[in-house]
Amino acid sequence: MNSQKKEWESLFGREYTQRNMFTPSELDKLYLDRYGVTRTGMNHEFLDLLDRDIMILEVGSNIGNQLHLLHNMGFKNLYGLEINSYAIQKSNKLNIELPIYVIKGEALNLPFKDSFFDLIYTSGVLIHINPKNIRKVIDEISRCSKRYIWGFEYYHDEGYKEIKYHGQNNMLWKTDFKKLFLENHPEFKLLKEKHYHYLENNHLTDQMFLLEK
Repeated sequence: MNSQKKEWESLFGREYTQRNMFTPSELDKLYLDRYGVTRTGMNHEFLDLLDRDIMILEVGSNIGNQLHLLHNMGFKNLYGLEINSYAIQKSNKLNIELPIYVIKGEALNLPFKDSFFDLIYTSGVLIHINPKNIRKVIDEISRCSKRYIWGFEYYHDEGYKEIKYHGQNNMLWKTDFKKLFLENHPEFKLLKEKHYHYLENNHLTDQMFLLEK
């Protein structure tokens, strides 16, 4: 078992879930305060032209905050993969009346057939994958996506940069994740990319990208 998996399945992962218990409106306010735009606004900018009946998977869905926002946009077939059992329990309880389905699993081995989903996405998840394992995760996401890959992650323009995360080393890195996908899977092409700067620190940047096969 790699160290990241052990931590995210443990109390560390549970505490992360407890820190991120947001309603859709609270999540939008968090993004608005941080970037000057809501997460719903970002989603519309990147996904508005997509058919609402497509099959969507979020890798690392936690309690389903992002899936809930996609439901509010009209998307109907929403699935999540989550490694922490406590987060899955919370997700199932919070989204019991919504078409959101979350199962236990890990990014290194997606339990789905090739091209099973029309769109697969991550939001603040690839940053927690050890660089020695990131190629495997990228391969798995690419394998299971029929058409689109969508990401929102911390951004660094040259190589990998490790950041201490809640006092721990070996838990968070930032890089150009879009570039990693394109270098390793040239069957995907970039449709859209945008960098969002933090209002309180313009030197910090997050990256959203949409790729198409």
